[in-house]
Amino acid sequence: QVQLVESGGGAVQAGGSLRLSCVASGRTFSSTAMGWFRQAPGKEREFVAAIRWSSDSTFYGDSVKDRFTISRDNAKNTVYLQMNSLKPEDTAVYYCAADQKSRWFDYMMTMRNYYAYWGQGTQVTVSS
Repeated sequence: QVQLVESGGGAVQAGGSLRLSCVASGRTFSSTAMGWFRQAPGKEREFVAAIRWSSDSTFYGDSVKDRFTISRDNAKNTVYLQMNSLKPEDTAVYYCAADQKSRWFDYMMTMRNYYAYWGQGTQVTVSS
């Protein structure tokens, strides 16, 4: 019932910045959570960041905590990922994810299996 449309990916040099956007076509609720995951070739899909719709509380993977910022715009059903100080190891396909649940424990926010809806992915390439 939810479609996610991503934009903002591209190629940048190390140290540069990008902002990814993800728009949810369906309704969002206080029980909604949205997040970002990434996957590099030959690697497991990795948690990047997530946000609770109701409280605006945020979660970050250790590798991006000091460089990336997730935010939301409830009126636009949109989540953003501001990526600063990009490194070559940030190169990956970035996926937007969303779901609605009665309870969102912290660990659920960071695990891909707890998200039912996914975007198509957008490529981020960081050159050295």
